[in-house]
Amino acid sequence: MKCLVWDLDRTLWSGTLLEGFEPTLSDEIRETIVELDRRGILQSVASRNDHDHAWEWLEKLGVAEYFVLPQIGWGAKSESVREIADKLNFAHSTIAFIDDQPTERAEVTYHLPEVRCYPAEQVAELLSLEEFTPATITVDSARRREMYQAGFRRDTARAEHAGPDEDFLRSLDLVMTIGRATEQELARAEELTLRTSQMNATGVHYSDADLRALLADPDHEVLVVTMADRFGPHGAVGLLLLEKLGKAWHLKLLATSCRVVAFGAGAVLLRWLATETAEAGAHLVADFRKTERNRMMEVAYRFAGFRTEDCECLAAVGTQDVQHLHLVPQRHEPPTTMTLDAVRLA
Repeated sequence: MKCLVWDLDRTLWSGTLLEGFEPTLSDEIRETIVELDRRGILQSVASRNDHDHAWEWLEKLGVAEYFVLPQIGWGAKSESVREIADKLNFAHSTIAFIDDQPTERAEVTYHLPEVRCYPAEQVAELLSLEEFTPATITVDSARRREMYQAGFRRDTARAEHAGPDEDFLRSLDLVMTIGRATEQELARAEELTLRTSQMNATGVHYSDADLRALLADPDHEVLVVTMADRFGPHGAVGLLLLEKLGKAWHLKLLATSCRVVAFGAGAVLLRWLATETAEAGAHLVADFRKTERNRMMEVAYRFAGFRTEDCECLAAVGTQDVQHLHLVPQRHEPPTTMTLDAVRLA
């Protein structure tokens, strides 16, 4: 599951606000909210209540910050759940809904049959259920909610910005950090090789064991790219696997999250890497394997100056089942739409 949608009355708390009930939160429910958040599962609210009154109580109980896109009003629960899924751009099959009323669960199931529904008395079991237990919890899992909330604020500001989009990008104070992968980042690095498709140069999956082997090899760099701006973190958004072979630097994989394409992250990485290679007096050779979805990555390589021409440096790389794109050494300045900071190389 990617998101759990909570009912409030007689579910999150035991009584009904309209009947004058003053809510308390059980230790069990508070623990469930906090742990689901740590696991990277978003949470929201679909409740028939006065919005301001209900939200005030969520704030008093200290859990309001855990809920994204709350739908508190008088409409059908199915419409509330649908709106949450649409705004998050999540498939209905990744949404769960918990409510004390069988009729409410039935109404959601009728209109949204892929949404999983749970009775309120099952709260105690949620943390032990397979669908709420990710196989791995990455370094970004615990801050997933924070990243989504920052994204909502960013999108609002972008919609309200009256000038050119480039001016808005400059106003974000974007910072990219490139660093050698840490132990805590390996799970996220593997995830990037597995789940990133449009901005993935080869589509090759590198397992945790593969990445650890490369980390242990002094000729290889496993570089994780993170981003942040004035609204908050974007988290780990890119991965570079680089082999240094004397006068040839071999870029085995470049993968960036699709959510940072609009910020020009791929172009910044390629320009930075081209400059690093040029300063080392080496040629940069990049692997590229065309897939059904990575046309954007091929375009990014071409715009960065990569070509398929022959060069002596290709002999050092060997003959893999990939296309080799070659870049003649030259310095490149990063685009002004992004600030490059804290570039760390082991």
